Amino acid sequence: MRADIRVALVGNPNTGKSSLFNILTGLNQKVGNFPGVTVDKKVGYTQLPDGRRAEIIDLPGTYSLYPKSHDESIVFSVLADKHSTVTPDLVVVILDATNLKRNLLLYTQVADLKIPVIVALNMMDLARKSGIDINVDLFAKKLGVPVIPIAARKGEGIVPLKEAISYANKFALQQDTIDIRSIAPELIAKISEEIEVDNSYFALQLAHQHETLKFLSTEQSDRIECIEQEFSFHSQKSQAVETIARYNFINDLLYDAVKKPDTAHEETFSNKIDHVLTHKVFGFVIFLGILLFMFQSIFAWSSYPMDLIESLFVWLEGILTDALPAGPLTSLLIDGVVAGLSGVMVFIPQIAILFVFISILEDTGYMARVTFMMDKLMRKVGLSGKSVVPLIGGFACAVPSIMSTRTIENWKDRMITIMVTPLVTCSARLPVYTLLIALVVPSRNVWWIFNLQGLVLTAMYLFSLLSAIIVAYVFKFILKAKERGYFIMELPVYRMPRWKNVLYSMYERSKAFVLEAGKVIIAVSIVLWVLASYGPGDRFEKIEKQYSQPQYTQKVAPDELQRIVASEKLENSYAGVLGHVIEPVIRPLGFDWKIGIALITSFAAREVFVGTMATIYSVDGDADKIESVQEKMHSATNPQTGQPVFTTAVAFSLMMFYAFAMQCSSTVAVVYRETKNWKWPAIQFAYMTILAYVTSLLTYIILK
Repeated sequence: MRADIRVALVGNPNTGKSSLFNILTGLNQKVGNFPGVTVDKKVGYTQLPDGRRAEIIDLPGTYSLYPKSHDESIVFSVLADKHSTVTPDLVVVILDATNLKRNLLLYTQVADLKIPVIVALNMMDLARKSGIDINVDLFAKKLGVPVIPIAARKGEGIVPLKEAISYANKFALQQDTIDIRSIAPELIAKISEEIEVDNSYFALQLAHQHETLKFLSTEQSDRIECIEQEFSFHSQKSQAVETIARYNFINDLLYDAVKKPDTAHEETFSNKIDHVLTHKVFGFVIFLGILLFMFQSIFAWSSYPMDLIESLFVWLEGILTDALPAGPLTSLLIDGVVAGLSGVMVFIPQIAILFVFISILEDTGYMARVTFMMDKLMRKVGLSGKSVVPLIGGFACAVPSIMSTRTIENWKDRMITIMVTPLVTCSARLPVYTLLIALVVPSRNVWWIFNLQGLVLTAMYLFSLLSAIIVAYVFKFILKAKERGYFIMELPVYRMPRWKNVLYSMYERSKAFVLEAGKVIIAVSIVLWVLASYGPGDRFEKIEKQYSQPQYTQKVAPDELQRIVASEKLENSYAGVLGHVIEPVIRPLGFDWKIGIALITSFAAREVFVGTMATIYSVDGDADKIESVQEKMHSATNPQTGQPVFTTAVAFSLMMFYAFAMQCSSTVAVVYRETKNWKWPAIQFAYMTILAYVTSLLTYIILK
């Protein structure tokens, strides 16, 4: 259904733009790309009081229409390109009521483009709490546009804002905030005439940005360049003149319409907290403590729901086994689909808990402090402070984290960040780690309060961060670039997490994980079941004929004989043949051919390892004995030695392999999309595979 009006949300970072977008659109939203560029476009829909349907576009946060990154350049392109499919009918500029002087610069630029504008004066609750008195009516009168006070986090003022959007087309266009033509009169006049532009500020912006604007033809861009040279136009000097003029306007506006208490200049509560949380020593200790608490909680809080989900799948397998007739289709459903699906569903509680913690850290403003603290360390290894956001985001998933590197202006910093982000332990590795840790690490307390399994998981996450930093240091000397990076960041004030937002974020991210991983796992499980249930030539017939001889039927118990036949068939199946082909390569790591099959299948996605293990051991196991995947792996033995397959050495060797190996096709695809060259994902795949093999080998040798 097509929308009746298109509304763009524009604002500085940390003004509550995303909160407003979420409350306006709720679950009715989707993420895509802006036409022709690889920048995320969040679009949602909302119902207006007059019955019309509005399309809401959440534009990337920016401090100015003069872009410092690829994401920021999208804002002017969307607002200025009249022929684009995403050109808005109305712009809602979100201002932080506690920091109007900084926010208003962007507003004045957008207003001067003469697009209908509404101001959403956000965080009014915090402004009142700080004693800031804003005369909203006078503020609106001086701007010449509707000003709606809101508190997006609390849902206040949303109805009046929707009403204002309903009347958007009835507003008179706002007046110029500054005298644009006085900045470069001849240049503006010439561009307006030749490019047929009817807005002075639009013409001036074309002079500044024509090289990067997709909607201009090559001829138009070249002509603008000639006009610049004709009038000796200097972009930086022009920006400086414009910015001074805009702040003169902003200062006059704030002097008349905003009153601050005398105590406003005293140190804020957030700053006082920052003295501790961003301390050069205690800050890192607190961050480590938070990580430790997170991973302790992942093991402790998820155990009961995981046991419940595990029991449900065991019960379901039992019901299906009793209800359905024996045959290939029943085996496909139980040993292929259900066993594979159980491998991902059982880890939903752990994934959900991880996402809850990440959402809380982001919502409270603490994640921004981690970025700030890590900047100094990052610079020593050849990265920018902005690299911390993708690296920390990598705890959830490498794909959006690599896409977020677009905010890093320096090419070398951005490339190094892209190359090392997949080393950070993502949510897809969590099922692999927790399964293997539970197999070989006892669940007992250390120093009374710390669970040993939680400590090992925390160590794996810290190890991944350390690995990323070390590899980044190596790339610092490999990649060459002359430009120097810089790090500018505004720390948001501390706020209580919005629990509705936290739960919504947990639900959305967990759902995405299950749907994306689930589709891959079910597809791989079905293919794997076929490969494991059938073999080349007449191998299966020969096995059945061999074990139907009296020396087996009379001397071996039926259950044991059935298990031997199933094991022989699996080893001679297509999957078994494939596993045996790569076994000589992985044998030094402590892996057998069954683990080899899992390594191959999990190149589609890391979490497929668990589903593969479930399918392999379901096909190989006793049909009358239904067990969870963990129990099957725990009881697996080496037929030559009679020892357990998953010893401590094998489990840790396997974890080290998954810690480094590039086993995620989505990450390979997004690295190509961001770099526009297959060379970079190829280099990344190669170095990570070599690191995985060497580290896994050393781990197995040391622990064996």
